[in-house]
Amino acid sequence: MKNKITIAIDGFSSTGKSTLAKELARHLGYVYVDTGAMYRAIAFFAMQNKYISKNFFDSQSLINELPSIKLVFKFNPNLGFAEMYLNNVNVEAQIRTLEVSNFVSKVAEISEVRSKLVEQQKEIGKNKGIVMDGRDIGTVVFPDAELKIFMTASPKTRAERRFKELKDKGDNVTFEAVLQNVEERDYIDTHREDSPLVKAKDAIEFDNSNITKEEQFKKVMQLISLS
Repeated sequence: MKNKITIAIDGFSSTGKSTLAKELARHLGYVYVDTGAMYRAIAFFAMQNKYISKNFFDSQSLINELPSIKLVFKFNPNLGFAEMYLNNVNVEAQIRTLEVSNFVSKVAEISEVRSKLVEQQKEIGKNKGIVMDGRDIGTVVFPDAELKIFMTASPKTRAERRFKELKDKGDNVTFEAVLQNVEERDYIDTHREDSPLVKAKDAIEFDNSNITKEEQFKKVMQLISLS
């Protein structure tokens, strides 16, 4: 494929968006951007500064701090992908916990947060040759993307995947807690006023409940060859 394109991947949590996006970017020689990591980093910042807890969210203080929050992706050649840095500190491991997952959708509801990150995302992808995944990439960030994919799977399937991933990392979690987190994030993501999670009209839907990662990758590569 001579001309580089923009590939927008949206969908529910734990559908494997990042895994697919990383594979595509590596195969095509494209830039990969995990927008979820950006929202997670903001949520982690809010947690660090005690702006958010289980029954409390001082959203205004977080909004006031946004100009001082610096998010940067730095490529790690040993891992083969970029890691998230928050104010010059590598927070890649810290932002992947279930605790952060419990707060990230609430933080992502804040219009000022979305505005700040969408602006950065558009700037990163202005020259195409990019694979970006998130919740509003095909609808808000890159509505003119040449290829839009919307990924879904049953909540139970996604919770099982996420539970295994967390247990493999040594996190002390229960399946019930992970399933509850998946269902709560689904509700918040699809019901927020600002940029709710919806399938773009021209997006191709992938329900990967019963297909392998390899099968999915091949199908998407076929779509890319036609773009």
